[in-house]
Amino acid sequence: MKLEGGANSELFRLLPAVDELLRRKGVRALVSQYGHEAVLQHLRRYVGDVRSRISRGDLRESEVAAAVEAAPREVERRLKAEMAYSLRPAINATGVILHTNLGRAPLSEEALRYISEIARGYSNIEMDLATGERGKRDEHVSRLFAKLFAEVGREVTTIVVNNNAAAVLLTLNALAEGGEVIVSRGELVEIGGSFRIPDVMAKSGAVLREVGTTNRTRIGDYEQAINEKTKLLLRVHRSNFEITGFTEQPSLEELAGLAKRRGIPLMEDLGSGDIFDLRTVGVHGEPTIAASLRAGVDILTFSGDKLLGGPQAGLISGTPELVAKVRKNPLFRALRVDKMFYAALEATLLTYLREDYDSIPALRMMRLTEEQIGERTERMMRKLHISTPKLNVEVVATRSVIGGGSAPGATLRSRAVAVSSAEMGADEIARRLREWETPIIARVEDGKVLLDLRTAEPEQDQVVLRAVESLATHN
Repeated sequence: MKLEGGANSELFRLLPAVDELLRRKGVRALVSQYGHEAVLQHLRRYVGDVRSRISRGDLRESEVAAAVEAAPREVERRLKAEMAYSLRPAINATGVILHTNLGRAPLSEEALRYISEIARGYSNIEMDLATGERGKRDEHVSRLFAKLFAEVGREVTTIVVNNNAAAVLLTLNALAEGGEVIVSRGELVEIGGSFRIPDVMAKSGAVLREVGTTNRTRIGDYEQAINEKTKLLLRVHRSNFEITGFTEQPSLEELAGLAKRRGIPLMEDLGSGDIFDLRTVGVHGEPTIAASLRAGVDILTFSGDKLLGGPQAGLISGTPELVAKVRKNPLFRALRVDKMFYAALEATLLTYLREDYDSIPALRMMRLTEEQIGERTERMMRKLHISTPKLNVEVVATRSVIGGGSAPGATLRSRAVAVSSAEMGADEIARRLREWETPIIARVEDGKVLLDLRTAEPEQDQVVLRAVESLATHN
């Protein structure tokens, strides 16, 4: 019921001035916590909102008085919402191990401890402790990569930039600016966020020279395209899609042989950066970094936060001469990473050298068996049957995926807790789980919400259980 316009002026007189509200005890406490300017801005907005409601005739006298009384509480609520962290921890129950939207690879406990130790104070990020002179930050991880790639039978140097797209851009710019780069049409991929290899190449200043067709490219196509302008042969790993059927692609050994005969470097954009042999978990067709180097690739780029299981980074590994040339490029400084990334990467690589693969969360998730996940899902289902009889809860067979543009055709047998309700749709259940105190991200299939515990840590099972139980009390 709206008030007559003449009554509005009397209601406006009930509103204290903003300066008066600032002097009230509850508001003074907010000023000491959030600062004068932030509280002042929210008070002005709140009073403005109340004025607007009065102008529309939406408030009675008692309601205006209540709104004034509620001002400290409402301003505090708004300040808390504004000052809260936007980036929050979440529980990944999707079964997608390297989930791009959820930050890809979780870091190991050792990496987290080492980051904290290094970030807390000063470090020798660019100091040679033996000489006291300025050092190179690359050496903290290049020495470890050299050990990991010792089996390839030649010297390998590695440098680090902020992601693989940057690594590709920098390498192309350093080695092929103004010249042609030969690449198969079937490898002109688009990765997440609409970043396309032809666009990256154009920005690098190199000229794309396409050869072959989408499904078939032969070694002869590369050889015929080589001319005096050719600076690189490029192989791009099709990490986020597959081409099957009537296909042909020269092997890396064939490309390396051609490159060597013609005196042209062979570059590979490997993308996912696999050191661990995924064949041990039933995933085939994902090449390792060492295999590419053994095949004769001169320089390659890959990610740190995908199959490597470390922080977001772009790695450039190859012959010392070529990597040194890339390092001298002025773009390298613009794309380099800080001490925390180096700490996380160093800790991750040391874990590989110890062959302690289960300490790397992404690898541990890949190595989990269907039976191990099944035991956890069965326990959760039994508890939910007791605590939430109104919900339909069952354990179903499902498939987990690697994600992050890695091993696109590969899946891992898994189990999931499937939740549905006659009173709530699956999308509503998924939304409520996302709004839990620790957001829980699930997937919706066939009208059910699936919670694949492969990608949730065992200590998170209780959080998931409580969140699902809460659904039954808020129908």
